[in-house]
Amino acid sequence: MTAAAGQVGADAASRSAPGDAARARLVHVTTSPATLGFLRGQAAFLRGAGFGVQAIASPGPELRAFGDAEKVPVHAVAMARQIAPLRDLAALWRLWRLLREIRPAVVDAHTPKAGLLGMISATLARTPVRVYHLHGLRFITTSGWKRRLLRLTERISCGLAHRVLAVSPSVRDIAVEEGLCPPWKIAVLLGGTVNGVDATRRFRPQPESVRTAARSAQGIPHDALVVGFVGRLARDKGIVELALAWRELRADPRLHLLLVGPVDPTDMLPRELLADLGADPRVHMTGVVDDTPPRYAAMDVVALPTYREGFPQIALEAAAMGLPLVATAVSGCVDAVRDGVTGTLVPARDGGALAAAIRRYLRDPALRAAHGAAARRRVLAEFSQDAIQEAHAAEYRDLIERAARARSSSRLARSGAEGRR
Repeated sequence: MTAAAGQVGADAASRSAPGDAARARLVHVTTSPATLGFLRGQAAFLRGAGFGVQAIASPGPELRAFGDAEKVPVHAVAMARQIAPLRDLAALWRLWRLLREIRPAVVDAHTPKAGLLGMISATLARTPVRVYHLHGLRFITTSGWKRRLLRLTERISCGLAHRVLAVSPSVRDIAVEEGLCPPWKIAVLLGGTVNGVDATRRFRPQPESVRTAARSAQGIPHDALVVGFVGRLARDKGIVELALAWRELRADPRLHLLLVGPVDPTDMLPRELLADLGADPRVHMTGVVDDTPPRYAAMDVVALPTYREGFPQIALEAAAMGLPLVATAVSGCVDAVRDGVTGTLVPARDGGALAAAIRRYLRDPALRAAHGAAARRRVLAEFSQDAIQEAHAAEYRDLIERAARARSSSRLARSGAEGRR
């Protein structure tokens, strides 16, 4: 199920009963509470499997909502997403104190900043098992000092972790090639992703009535052709290239563009581009939406012209909904899309190639249906949420057992040394 696990350090003094994974405390740490949405259902699953799950993130309504939905304790610790030395030191101190109080058996840290702060604080708190979840590699699309700094933080996080879990094979390969993490320490659970997708209950093809209602709510005719995007409206998601492609495609009067997600203030799009999209009557911008399946139901083809990914959730969701995806041939996307089978991969930052691939689907309903059906079959076979969640439970149990054995071996070694004195 995973690559060979590495030796868990001898500093792993268990806070739970030795070897007793069933009662172990597991703490997830992430910078933004919105990121906890990727663990939807998993925390409750692990709690049902006997783990004492808790979560730490920056304060916000999403943190409280996650705790209420998953029925787990949550703790607010302000963490800046960007580099902020004084605020980072304050967050590190608060995390250390909180972990000393909770005394977890496992800390699983997500996202670069929380990974760094979480792994340092968990090391200082002598947490028995430290896991760094590698959701993606931000430095890939940066240069200069920022790239060097981001690589350094990733190396520190990976170095302090007992286990690194990459969300996709391509991210794992890059991490190893870049020297961020030795191959024996980093693994991909099953086919990848942090939580799979609920393709049997939540994300599944919808009745025509749902499709019609979703289109009507956005002012889209029932017989229109709709290209969709779900996610942050940001430069690194390729929205500039999507806007360029739209300029080519919009000559077809039947075509509409549905953009589901918020404008990202940390990676702002050009003001003129946003103004042009907002002024176009056939471009529909929904902002933040919690219930996305009806919006997918309104679409005919989904576009993801991103510059980098870990494992794009939009790809799993679109596939589960039976929709073909046009994505860029970058990390994460190459794992999520089987080119020419479940969707189409195009070069990054190429609006013309993006437009051509989308146009091919729009002109060929049979191709849309075939690739959409193949995508759904693959998701059901390889990315079951239940299977991914059980894989995480098994991984945590294995790491806890290794920590207990390391602790026992350390005690025996100390006893033997004392006996020889």
